[in-house]
Amino acid sequence: MTSAIKLFIPLSVIVLCSCNDSNKGYDATGTFEADEIIVSAEATGKILHLAVEEGATLIKDAVVGNIDPSAIELQKEQASSSVDALMQKTNDPSPQISILQAQMAAQTKMIAVQDEQLKTLQKEQQRYKNLVAADASPAKQLDDISGQVNVLQEQILASKSQLGVLQSQVSSQRRSVAIQNRGILSEKNPMEKKVAQIEDQLNKAKIVNPVTGTVLTKYADESEYTSTGKAIYKIADLSIMKLRAYITGDQLAQVKLNQAVKVLVDDGKGKYRELTGTITWISDKAEFTPKTIQTKEERANLVYAIKINVKNDGYLKIGMYGEVVFG
Repeated sequence: MTSAIKLFIPLSVIVLCSCNDSNKGYDATGTFEADEIIVSAEATGKILHLAVEEGATLIKDAVVGNIDPSAIELQKEQASSSVDALMQKTNDPSPQISILQAQMAAQTKMIAVQDEQLKTLQKEQQRYKNLVAADASPAKQLDDISGQVNVLQEQILASKSQLGVLQSQVSSQRRSVAIQNRGILSEKNPMEKKVAQIEDQLNKAKIVNPVTGTVLTKYADESEYTSTGKAIYKIADLSIMKLRAYITGDQLAQVKLNQAVKVLVDDGKGKYRELTGTITWISDKAEFTPKTIQTKEERANLVYAIKINVKNDGYLKIGMYGEVVFG
């Protein structure tokens, strides 16, 4: 009788467990989660405005608040003034070059006049050459006119030489000023970059919402002092919830990416709501069963995590329990 009892009890337990496993109605279980983003301050100062409330829906890239930018604005004004002061240190070669260019213009006109005079004298010289050759004029007159031609030619050469000197002075003036300004303007680029950097800091004084979603937690209020990196609020896109579930190694063959599955959630009335989900991630590493079961046998079972995207109609909440049916 004792032997029969020993055999009967384990068989009954096995049958009962087998019946429970076959009637559980789901292939995996898990809880819903969302990609939560903590929005932190990117500037230091007093929060002047913050249009954020828990449970409110915020649009991506919306400016929901701003931090007092007074200190940063003063830095920008100081940096901009430094750039303006630097530009005033540069030399302008225009006045000196204008004087030299006026002298060049006058010299050019004088050379033109001398060229006309030379042409006239050269005609007279040729006429006297003809007269002397015909013994109609004394040679002295030809010598006099030839002397005038030579003098005027020397004057024209001197004038052109002076014009060349003036042109060289213009080029030299430009080079000299350019070298002087180059040293001054070498400081301009770093200063302008500093101004741009401060401008970027001014933009960061605005609190810009990064994603469209629902505010989960608010950590700060208007008139509070905040600093760079300090959390202001937490937001998550709840339109698509992620059910993080776990499957055994034997079930891996039943699942694949982008596979449609049924998701069951308690409707609060003793029944289930059936939703459609899509498997978006399957872990490539096994882990211990993540359950609140302390027995060594359960903890020794290895499972694989999967994530299932489920469209939220407003009923699903973070942390809510869900069941998955693959087939």
